[in-house]
Amino acid sequence: MATFALVDCNNFYASCERLFQPSLRERPVIVLSNNDGCVIARSNEAKTLGIAMGAPMFKIRKLVETHDIAVRSSNYALYGDISERVMSVLGSSAPGHEIYSIDECFLDLDRLAVPDLTEWCRRLRNQTLQWTGIPVSIGVGPTKTLAKLANRLAKKSAKAGGVLDLVHHPDWVEAALRKTSVGDVWGVGRRWAAMLEERAIVTAHDFAKAPDGWVRQRMGVVGLRTVHELRGIVCNGLEEQQTPRQTTCCSRTFGTVIYDKLEVQDAIMSFVERAAEKVRHAGQVAGAVQLFMRTDPFAQAAPQKSGSGSATFKRATSDTRDIGAAVLRIFDRIWREGYGWRKAGVLLLDLAPDGDAPASLFDEMEAPDGLMTAIDQINARYGRGTARLGLTRKDRQWQMRREHLSPSFTTKWSEIPVAKIG
Repeated sequence: MATFALVDCNNFYASCERLFQPSLRERPVIVLSNNDGCVIARSNEAKTLGIAMGAPMFKIRKLVETHDIAVRSSNYALYGDISERVMSVLGSSAPGHEIYSIDECFLDLDRLAVPDLTEWCRRLRNQTLQWTGIPVSIGVGPTKTLAKLANRLAKKSAKAGGVLDLVHHPDWVEAALRKTSVGDVWGVGRRWAAMLEERAIVTAHDFAKAPDGWVRQRMGVVGLRTVHELRGIVCNGLEEQQTPRQTTCCSRTFGTVIYDKLEVQDAIMSFVERAAEKVRHAGQVAGAVQLFMRTDPFAQAAPQKSGSGSATFKRATSDTRDIGAAVLRIFDRIWREGYGWRKAGVLLLDLAPDGDAPASLFDEMEAPDGLMTAIDQINARYGRGTARLGLTRKDRQWQMRREHLSPSFTTKWSEIPVAKIG
């Protein structure tokens, strides 16, 4: 029988914030979205206080003050670095693994010869906590969907202790299905859940018993695969090789409405730098670029406007200079005075592996000058933004509001924690 495990970091963003700030470990913690808008992560203590996922900060401000809740702005550089450390530990512990998201990883345990799988999972859980400081829960199942379901129950059950194995305890599967609402099944969204509940399919157990023909008719092949996986039939294997991206986007909602052209241009050039860096990091080049920008849709009294434009490169590139020059031409073409711009983004299209992109018969084959490589190496060593092309200014009013931002404890030399003795 196939054996999958899903390892999920508990309250990942909140756990990362607590990692280098021991004073937060006994306090409720929430992490906010871009521009400190809504709650995107909560510690268990914050959940107990009734703070909902997605709650706007302005609505819970009184609750935050009353219960001394620690508030942190999202620090994605820190979360990404800690995630890489966790995935490195997990990937070296199993015959195969698939990184599903920043805080989730599937493991292939089918070829793992251990006498007690539950005990092995507990040791992995303790090892991950000891080596990275991040607590995890582990669910084991004969399919990825059942492993996901087992993980959810392992996280909620004090008796499970963070580990639930449905492979070597098949008699637990039916009970697990009955305890799980159909809306909590992996792959079942809100619309499907509402449709199923209208037809008295309330639990995962009900869903697993649904007729194949009816499921195929109402939910297509994807829904039918989910049903089969709930029955223990493997439909989704481990994807150890990630599919290369076809596009890469860097966009932001500005911290405030901007009317000044140079300010908006400054933001867009920053997005160009980041998008080009991401493409180079993936070993790819882009065949085209798109720029888009819009005003604030919630400011109904203000005039509304949106604009976009694209350009195709004569030769696919990841060079910030080439991409930036194309974006500036688009920007000058779509810019309109008198509007308060609130969001913009740069989208790189037609991505291909560097060296595999099609070339024109008349292309001039020039050797790269090494500038982009040098910039990337400097930034990798000393922190993002250390070396730049001078495209953006230091004083940037367009940047996101992050009033509660914690230090970049692992990605900036100047913010690495210092321990003092005596």
